[in-house]
Amino acid sequence: MKDTKQQFEQIVGVCRDLFAKKLHDYGPAWRIMRPASLTDQIFIKANRIRTLETKGISLVDEGIRPEFIAIVNYSIVALIQLELGYADTADISNDQALELYDKHAKQALELMLAKNHDYGEAWRSMRISSYTDLILMKIYRTKQIESLKGETLVSEGVEANYMDMMNYAVFGLIQLDFGV
Repeated sequence: MKDTKQQFEQIVGVCRDLFAKKLHDYGPAWRIMRPASLTDQIFIKANRIRTLETKGISLVDEGIRPEFIAIVNYSIVALIQLELGYADTADISNDQALELYDKHAKQALELMLAKNHDYGEAWRSMRISSYTDLILMKIYRTKQIESLKGETLVSEGVEANYMDMMNYAVFGLIQLDFGV
């Protein structure tokens, strides 16, 4: 499991680096986004991955890897928005955004390690396309919970779904970068 933790941290480091560069270029403009809009952004990325997986060809010169990175970053942004609420302006500094990013990435790592312990790294035997399908399923669950305004009977809620989406995307990136 030591390799998994190290690989997870390395992948999240790559995602964070892109997040920091975009913060430099755009600032935290995403602060205006409501969680449902972020769910839709993640849907767009996951749906594109699925399309690339099924068609096997890309007309835009970007593959699956950048889309998984975007899912990681949008999932963390969604977790930040759930924590702070959305704003009418970019109301936090880049440094604050990075601190919040690190906080939620750490929580996702802790969740992954706990689940990984219990499931015995079963994710390593899964196909990347299964992560795509699981992310899409989590998106549809999240949309349903959003439609219910969070009033669920037995589900963990949208936060748990965003964490799972992020972790599945990281698993996909680990398999793409390191193999099984």
